[in-house]
This record gives sequence, structure tokens and C-alpha cells, in this order.
Amino acid sequence: MNPVPYIWKNGAFIDWESATTHVLTHALHYSTAVFEGVRAYHTDKGPAIFRAKEHYERLIESGKMYYLESPYSVDDWVNATIELIEKNALDSCYIRPIIYAGYGAMGILPTANPVESVLAAWEWGAYLGEEGLEKGIRCTISPWEKFSSKAMPATAKCTANYANSVLAKQEAVNRGFDEAILLNSNGTISEGPGENIFCIKDGKITTPPVEDDALRGITCDTVIQLIEDMGIPIERKTLTKAEMLAADELFFTGTAAEVTPIREIDQFIIGSGARGPISERIQTKYFDVVNGRDEKYTHWLTYTKG
Repeated sequence: MNPVPYIWKNGAFIDWESATTHVLTHALHYSTAVFEGVRAYHTDKGPAIFRAKEHYERLIESGKMYYLESPYSVDDWVNATIELIEKNALDSCYIRPIIYAGYGAMGILPTANPVESVLAAWEWGAYLGEEGLEKGIRCTISPWEKFSSKAMPATAKCTANYANSVLAKQEAVNRGFDEAILLNSNGTISEGPGENIFCIKDGKITTPPVEDDALRGITCDTVIQLIEDMGIPIERKTLTKAEMLAADELFFTGTAAEVTPIREIDQFIIGSGARGPISERIQTKYFDVVNGRDEKYTHWLTYTKG
């Protein structure tokens, strides 16, 4: 990660090196934090934040589930993001807002702890690699089960949820794969450690519903809308491991992963073993949209200049 000059914390811009917190911060010990992943892309009109409003709405909603009330409105977060991008002279970037229970009383209940709000942005390329975007990635079925929404709210982006993701990702990489795929308690497909999954078979597309403990992904929602507009049949339905392995094409979606094809699962070749034609069409459409090359979807872009 390349540091930039400024981070926004509790309404003020501070130096990157000054963005520190106490070692007894509640969130560090009890995972009382919620966050978002957002991207801003280069366009002909300057940097544009993709679906900023939806991301900050979800941030605030996630906070409410954990009694972390955001001191800032959606508009406040958006405006702070615009200013942060401008102050750091970023043309495109990954954006990480986080709300967490700060330093104060110890113990599980953080009612006496301040709610801290932080926003950072930095240059970050393809999460699963440029080669992965073009040729697809190698995945493995994780031995770690995706936690049930009966245990914790799977639709909230709480840092606690991602301990599950870290275990799955570490195990996959340690065994020589690029990414993991998690099953839920029913043994059906849930998602990747930080991605939703899409399956293409005979020209039709499916993706697991939130009832299968999949995150209600904003990139997932974006891609579903694009697929519908492209006239390709799509539905949310439970996806079995057998159906996934028999797919013609598979791909991940996520703010970090964007639209990344999957070419292999546990040495089992998916389709032709390369990025498939439908995945490529969807990926091309997605990058046209986020880079401001498709006028139909400019309502999803918040430009930082004018």
C-alpha cells in the first residue's frame, strides 16, 4: 500500500502517519466495527465514485445493527470522500470508510465508548490480479463453512464477519489457489471470502440469494441489473456444488474483485478453462459503466469535479 497525504477522521483531515488509535480500542478486541469497500474510477470527467450513496447507506445500516450510530449522514460521507480524493490528488482509488467503537471502557458492552468514523483512500489495482481479470482464477472449496445469518447478520459488513473470510482465504492461498468458495450450513454455495458468485449454464445465469448467507453485494446488484438490461436470463436461486462444477462459466463480483472469472475449482476445469464469452461481455459492460463510458448508467457515478 502506498501512503497518501491525508486520512479523514471524525470530520477532520489528518496526516496519514497521524491516523492512529489506542491499543485498547474496543473494536480491536471485540470486532465492534463496520466498514465499506468503495471505488472511484478514472473517467473523461475526472474521478467518479461508483454508487457512493448506496455504499454509505449500507455502512450506516450495518452500524445500526451493532448499535454504532453514525454521527454523519450519507451526504456527509459522500462529501468527505470527494474532498479526500481531491486533497490526495487521486485519479482512481479504493475507498475504505469504517465506523467503530473506540477507546474507553473495556468489556463486551461498548456503551461508554466513543463512536469513531474514519475514511481512507489509496491507489489499488485489480484485487485478484490483472491476469485474473483476463484469464480467470483458480479456486478451492473451503473447509471453513460460511457462518449462518442466525449467528450474526450476514448482510452487515461487520469486521467480525471477515474473520471467517480470512480463514478461508489463508487456507486457499496456502494450498496454492487464488481464492476460496464457501458453502453454507446446508452445503450449498454461499459466496467467496469477499465476493458474490455467478454461475452460467446454457446461456442462463444464477447467483445465490441472501437466504443462502450471501452478502447483499452492491456490485452483485449492479451486475444483475446490467445482465437484465443485456437481455440475459438471470435469477437468484440456491446453487449446489454439483451445479457450480458443471457450469459453462463462473465469475465473482465485488467492489475489490470487480468482475473476475473463475477458470478452475480444485483442479476441476470450468467450461473451457478460460474467461467465457458471456463473462467477458458482462465484464466489458461493467468497466464501461464504472469508467463513465455508458451514458445510461451515469446516475451511478458521483463525480468529484463539478
